[in-house]
Amino acid sequence: MAVLAAGALLLAAGCSSQEGTESSAGQGASSPAHSPSASPRGSASPSPSVSRPPADQPPAKGSAKVVSTLTDGLKSPWGLAALPGGDLLVGSRDKGTITRIDAETGKKKLLGTVPGVAPAGEGGLLGLAVSPDFGSDHLVYAYFTTASDNRIARMIYDENGSPGQLLGAPDTILRGIPKGQIHNGGRIAFGPDHMLYAGTGETGDDGRAQDKESLAGKILRMTPDGEPLHGNPEADSVVYSYGHRNVQGLAWDAEKRLWASEFGQDTWDELSLIEPGGNYGWPDVEGTAHKEGFRDPVAQWKTSEASPSGIAYVKGSIWMAGLRGERLWRIPLSREDGAAKEPLADPQAFLEGEYGRLRTVLAAGGDKLWLVTSETDGRGTPKPGDDRILLVRVK
Repeated sequence: MAVLAAGALLLAAGCSSQEGTESSAGQGASSPAHSPSASPRGSASPSPSVSRPPADQPPAKGSAKVVSTLTDGLKSPWGLAALPGGDLLVGSRDKGTITRIDAETGKKKLLGTVPGVAPAGEGGLLGLAVSPDFGSDHLVYAYFTTASDNRIARMIYDENGSPGQLLGAPDTILRGIPKGQIHNGGRIAFGPDHMLYAGTGETGDDGRAQDKESLAGKILRMTPDGEPLHGNPEADSVVYSYGHRNVQGLAWDAEKRLWASEFGQDTWDELSLIEPGGNYGWPDVEGTAHKEGFRDPVAQWKTSEASPSGIAYVKGSIWMAGLRGERLWRIPLSREDGAAKEPLADPQAFLEGEYGRLRTVLAAGGDKLWLVTSETDGRGTPKPGDDRILLVRVK
């Protein structure tokens, strides 16, 4: 992979085809990370920059080491969210259950089953998020597939309830997100603005990604009640960006800029810096195209190296979990003159083939992150103890 210098180097190291057609090629492999190539943003204009001294940049070369296995024996884990005290909530895509994990001991406590979840293909109980006001409202949000659609609902978590029945009835805040056997998106997260964001997929129907009237193939931004809000491209719509194929990762950097990872088809998977109203190209373009009207990704990967799912921002870098790629990618962001739109240096791959498919990554405070494996989702090769939540120290 050629390396081009353009102030800051940028990765073009491979992507993955849709999750629904992942092969086992490369499983267990430990191939070196490819060098990044510059990928100018084209028509994209970054958010107002925040000047930071170069000393505040992450190192060009980083590291990732698994410190411990917090818990194991999870079945089809997908969504992961942290409670204010540090304990984790993990959802089972296929069982439709939410379980609390003690962040110190790894002990599991079943909260309950989300009513209405209809798992099939890549659908089921997907992303989880905890209300920014959890201390007062005790709300847990979930993105899930039903018999008719994908939707987002919130539930009251009553710690004083009966075991296995600690979740209240779902209150649906957004319904009508198209569903499919593939490409249901599913990641949700509250941003620095305390608004709820959701990544959706185009369900295999390419035209939906460019249709602004459809909720498929989009990143959505809404109030905690599921309503459109000021600052969205259109005042009466929750659509924040469009032209996406299957968004499965959302994270914000130190400048409060939104990043997203998504599946490509046969050529390039993508990591993009998201701007309101941006058109990210699918199905007209895949990967970097330098085509007017479309936003190019900041980094792209070949099929065998990524198949990206969750992402997190820790220690100045975006960390991206790879499914088919079976590795954890580090993309260090340059902060000099606020130029976080390009990697500071070549992205690096860690844990290649060591733990199988990697689904979700979540900041764990300081220099640590939580990493969820995904070997029991029907496409992996489960070993005794799968699936797991790993604690990883990074820099």
